[in-house]
Amino acid sequence: MNTTSEMPSGPAVAPTSVRVDGARLWRSLMDLAQLGATPRGGVRRLALTDIDRQARDLVVGWLRETDAEIEVDAAGNIFATRHGRSDAAAVVLTGSHIDTQPSGGKFDGNYGVLAGLEVLRTLKDADIVTENPVGVAIWTNEEGSRFVPVMGGSGAFAGVFTLEHLLQQRDGDGITFGEALERIGYAGTAPVGKRRLDAYFEAHIEQGPVLEREDKVIGVVTGALGLRWYDCIWSGQDAHAGPTPMEARRDALRGASRMVEAVHALAVRHAPDGRGTVGFMHVGPNSRNVIPGLVKMTVDLRHPDDEDLATMDRELRDAAAVVAHDLRLECALQQVDHFAASRFDPRCVDAVRAAVRALGYPHREMVSGAGHDAIYVARVAPTAMIFVPCKDGLSHNETEDARPEHLEAGANVLLLAVLARAGGRSRK
Repeated sequence: MNTTSEMPSGPAVAPTSVRVDGARLWRSLMDLAQLGATPRGGVRRLALTDIDRQARDLVVGWLRETDAEIEVDAAGNIFATRHGRSDAAAVVLTGSHIDTQPSGGKFDGNYGVLAGLEVLRTLKDADIVTENPVGVAIWTNEEGSRFVPVMGGSGAFAGVFTLEHLLQQRDGDGITFGEALERIGYAGTAPVGKRRLDAYFEAHIEQGPVLEREDKVIGVVTGALGLRWYDCIWSGQDAHAGPTPMEARRDALRGASRMVEAVHALAVRHAPDGRGTVGFMHVGPNSRNVIPGLVKMTVDLRHPDDEDLATMDRELRDAAAVVAHDLRLECALQQVDHFAASRFDPRCVDAVRAAVRALGYPHREMVSGAGHDAIYVARVAPTAMIFVPCKDGLSHNETEDARPEHLEAGANVLLLAVLARAGGRSRK
């Protein structure tokens, strides 16, 4: 363990005196994007595949060059930790994920990890020693594209579900999470969730259009939307499209169609922060000349206030009951998942605000509409997020893009927020 006598204290680091290397950050992002690159300029790098192993090896190699110590836990989460003056102190952690959607982009998740890498590189280049250790996390299976649950590694870390549950999950080919982790060589031995964290900061592209539309460089993220997911089944009666009069029909697709409009309407009633989406629908028997007797659909409701989200839930159920009665249908509406709204730590958010003010970037405060590892980590450690714009608000898309200067700005905000929390002094 390092001691204070081994690491002499120099002058405190002024916020205006240190910056990341934006060109180096961009090069690293582009190099990482070659692993799993798609013809349309995106990235396909599913969790715990061979290409994920290659990406992990690449980023771990870069992290080692910052003099960070690497440790991997039993969920495959990677932690790179740079010593502080007091290694007994809790770690100031940053990070994200490097797995992608099947047709993902270069920046979702990857930016947060490599912005953290750039923080460690900058600390080393400037010969800065922090009071607390500073670390970078690469969380496993954030996207949930190959294995469910989403945010698997951070969820196990935060105790949302057990490690055993995570390791037993199977992909579409029947391979378990644990088997895949062993096969790529990243089944670590460190315990899951036993780290003492002083704070966690996560940088990310916004994945929406607000920052770009308002010409803001930084989003100071104060929390995340609460979420409720539902499976909804409409049951009517299959019947011939020709002989069956309109008034005699029990058309399940009519019920589903009205439900789509009801979801949209209730989200608009809870504007500006309400969200309502029907993202999946299966019609049976799905034949040209048969009235649909069965429709399966999903509903996704989101809001940053839990009371408003509960109201949206009641309105959804009321709407389903009215439609079912009016159309002589049966409706089975089941909630299948629920995340409470997240409120990030005020002191961590203040550290981000202070960094933005010191750097003079145009910014706004906002809540995250998407799920991130930070939402789970916030259950066990003070947490905040930093958003930067993405082109046209697109993410989970091969054309996902961001401007180098915006990515650099977000990494600079991350650097100053980490230094504010960890304390930084020059050795010189």
